[in-house]
Amino acid sequence: MTGRSRRRPQDPPTVAGLLRIIGGRWRGRKLRFTAAEGLRPTPDRVRETLFNWLAADIREARCLDLFSGSGALGLEALSRGAAQCDFVDSNPGSLAQIRRHLQTLEATTAGSCHAARASDFLARADKPWDIVFIDPPFGQGLVAPACELLQSRGLLAGGASIYIETGSGDSLPALPEAWQLHRDKTAGAVNYRLYRCPADAGPQTAAEGHLHRNQ
Repeated sequence: MTGRSRRRPQDPPTVAGLLRIIGGRWRGRKLRFTAAEGLRPTPDRVRETLFNWLAADIREARCLDLFSGSGALGLEALSRGAAQCDFVDSNPGSLAQIRRHLQTLEATTAGSCHAARASDFLARADKPWDIVFIDPPFGQGLVAPACELLQSRGLLAGGASIYIETGSGDSLPALPEAWQLHRDKTAGAVNYRLYRCPADAGPQTAAEGHLHRNQ
């Protein structure tokens, strides 16, 4: 996954992992994590492509790393100049590891960890983000509820970027009309896409107007 949770039956049992920051001020830093079964960071090549797409937007951005797992995407964002990142995961162990990484990197004021399901966290959130990373476990129908809440509750800043990662065999659910597909790519069994929200787009549910569907 992204730094994140991927639960696939064919994956090996729990192993110790190694996360490498690939760009920015912490470039080359290696952070160890113990992943539960099927948990692993987004591959380096996928992160490299994603952050090339975000190069013009990352500095001083407020980021949200949903389903954060090992925290690879949020930590990479902070390394590349993001001002702040909220890490959200329902696994307390994963969040404890992210807190340790933030301490190691002396970035505890820039990263905040939240132990909660993504939908519960978004239902009570009250501030907009500039960049949102959505990379949940595949095949569990978690993308649509997160996207719906982000848009309908006004949690996206004007011109926000939304990254969505899915399995190559998964259909992307309907997305808010305001979101425009900016870039998309496939790497092995993973499809990853970056959407942009227009600067003047207001809250809108996925049931309103035309819906985006990308197979």
